[in-house]
Parts: sequence; structure tokens; C-alpha cells
Amino acid sequence: MPDPGPCCLPPSRTDALARLAALGVGPRPAPSSPPAAPAAVAAPAADLAPDEAPVGDPPAPEPEAAVAVPDDASAFVERLRRGPSGLGTLSLHLAPREEPPTPAPASGRPAPGSPIPGLYHHPVPEPDPARVEEVGSRIKRWAVDEVQAYPPEWEDQFDGFSVGRYMVACHPDAPTVDHLMIAARLMVAENVVDDCYCEDHGGSPVGLGGRLLLAHTALDAVHTTAEYQPAWARSLVSDAPRRSYLSAMEYFARAATPSQADRFRHDMARLHLGYLAEAAWAETEYVPEVAEYLAMRQFNNFRPCPTITDTVGGYELPADLHALPAMQRAIALAGNASTIANDLYSYTKELDSPGLHLNLPVVIAERENLSAKESYLKAVEVHNDLMHAFEAAAAEVAASWPDARVLRFLRGVAVWVDGNHYWHQTNTYRYSLPDFW
Repeated sequence: MPDPGPCCLPPSRTDALARLAALGVGPRPAPSSPPAAPAAVAAPAADLAPDEAPVGDPPAPEPEAAVAVPDDASAFVERLRRGPSGLGTLSLHLAPREEPPTPAPASGRPAPGSPIPGLYHHPVPEPDPARVEEVGSRIKRWAVDEVQAYPPEWEDQFDGFSVGRYMVACHPDAPTVDHLMIAARLMVAENVVDDCYCEDHGGSPVGLGGRLLLAHTALDAVHTTAEYQPAWARSLVSDAPRRSYLSAMEYFARAATPSQADRFRHDMARLHLGYLAEAAWAETEYVPEVAEYLAMRQFNNFRPCPTITDTVGGYELPADLHALPAMQRAIALAGNASTIANDLYSYTKELDSPGLHLNLPVVIAERENLSAKESYLKAVEVHNDLMHAFEAAAAEVAASWPDARVLRFLRGVAVWVDGNHYWHQTNTYRYSLPDFW
């Protein structure tokens, strides 16, 4: 399979010069406004997106309010300790939680937009339509005009992704639309890299390591000599994935603390390591053991998304609390469960794509000699086990470290997991379920 080379649209000279100027290379365009002062943790909307005023948003919280204990904190902690079946899982969510799993339909394929029968999940309220529309329009302007990530012929795919509905469902506590845009840009940038380097739009496992490494430098700057720094800086605007990463990270770093930014870079390195493992298996046509596949999926994973929930919420979970082994286990389990949900919802889409696309049902079928239906239903059980393990781990963390920021962060991660499921369930443009019931 040939190396696809640079992907997508070339940058305009104006955009390229602007990016280089921001990095201290080449001529600097005249600024349209004075440079912003460094942002606080809960950055005001004007600092996050100077050219776009928030629509219908409440004012950003003061720093003290950003980490305040929720009104129902006492009951929240008490339910964590008491909890249903000793797990305390109800307390991890902002909305009332209905008891899944969803019953199986009488026969045949579930109706479009239905959850997977038997999948353990928690419904969420419908996202605020005003915010959904605003995030959707802003993120399209950013992707198409600002970083030139998508050519016109991909417009229907971009619209079908429903970025606005996804982000609003996953981050209901974001104080402003500008905070939601932090997550939206990073989500779209990650998908541009995946599409252009790995999968749908010219991606290939051949040469992926080099492309990913150079793209990662748009998130984690190279510190080199004066002779070679300009060449590296020019590379950051040479294709759509790097332009997208560079811009999204600039917006994120403006709103995040240094600790939050470094946390995100670490999580993205994990993600790229997972991409490389999957690519290596594709090159050698190796179908991994189920345990190997699940290990890969802990890295090729949604983890970077829920771990920025505090930045998007306008507060910070301090580094020492984030680094707790128990907290790391809860975060990993949340990412793993969310990623297996993606395997299940995208199963029929991937069966229709060229070649063998690895997902958990496919790997179980190959390695455990089960039928497609048996493998899919077993993968549902794996997802459910991961969800229960996440909720038990999160309840244990909250009971052991009853810090207001810990409780809020755990809530944010849990709500992100639920919003991610909601988006997969309801995105009938992208996903349909197999006829296994």
C-alpha cells in the first residue's frame, strides 16, 4: 500500500505566515487587536475566541465558584458511600439515571436511534439546541475557513458528524459556548488526523509513525537549534492534520493551566501509540488475541476527551489528584468502556469498509471461534463489565478523596461517558445496528 503523502488542502500563504509569526518565524502580519493577556483557569469568553461573542451563555464563573461543591454535595457523598449494591454509581451523574440495560426488541434490527439492546448505559437529557447550533456553526467555520481541514466534497460527512450535539451532550457544565469550542476543536482535529493519516481519506499504516510524530510536534513543540527551527515551524502548516492540531492546541493552551496542557499532551501520546500498534497489525495482517486488542484499545482510545472535562468546565483538578493511581484507573476504565461502545455502534459501518477492520466483535469471532452474533453479544458483555468497573472505581476514589474538585471531575468524566454513548446511539447518519436480536 503506497504512502499517501500529505493530505487535504494546502494552506494559504496568509494563514501560513500567520502561524509562522506566532512561532516567531518569518514576517509578522499586523495584529488586528492587542494581544490578550494570559488567561486564567476559567478564561473569559473574550480570551478564548476574540472574534466570536458567546450566544445565550451565562457569564463565566469566578475562580472560587469554579470548584465549588455542588448544591447536593452532602447527599452526593452520602450516596457514594451508601450506593446501590455498594457501588454508589447513581451519585456520579448530574441527571437522574434510569436503569439499563435496554430490553431487546421482539425480533430483528432495533429501530434507528435506539440504544444497543442489553448495553449498560445511562440516558442523558437532550442537549440545549441553541448551544448545539452555535457550536456547530462555529466549529464548521473553524474547520473549513481557519485551518482548511475539509474540502467542499467532505461537507456532508462533516455535517453528519454532528459535532455540536456531541460536545454539548458531553459537557453540560461548560460555562460558555467558548468553553465548549475548546473541546470541539480538539475533537475535530483528532478526527482529521485519524481520517487523513490512518483511515478514511487517504490514510495508510505505511509510514504512519513518521507522520504521527511530526503531527504530535504541533501539540508538543520541538526545541531545536536556530538553524533548523524554521524548517520545523514550516512543517506545522504543511497539511490539514498539523494545521488542525496546531490551532486547536493554541486555543486549548490559552484556557488551560500548564498542568492541564501537559496532561493532554501525555494523553495524546498514548493515543498515537495506540494508532501505531493497530497500524503494525494491519501491515502484518495480524489479528491480535482479545487481551492484546483490549490493551491496544486502552491507548487508541477516547481518553483525551474526558480528561479535559475540567478545562472545559472552567476549573482544574490539580495534578497531584489527577495522578493518583486510583484516579488513573477510573479514567482508564471510562475511556475503555467508551471506546468499546464505539466498536459496537460502528460495527456495521466498518464491515462495509474495504479490508479487515479490527473491532472487538471481529477479534472475538476470529480468536474464540464464535459466530458474528455470539461475538457481538459477548462484546456487549465486555462493555458492560468495563462500565461497572469504572463506576465502582470512581465511587471508591470519591469516597477516599472527598475533595470538591475530585467529585466534580468524576461527575464530568461520567457525564462525558454518557454523552458519548448518546451521540453514538442517536447518530443515524453514521451508525446502524446489526440484525442480531
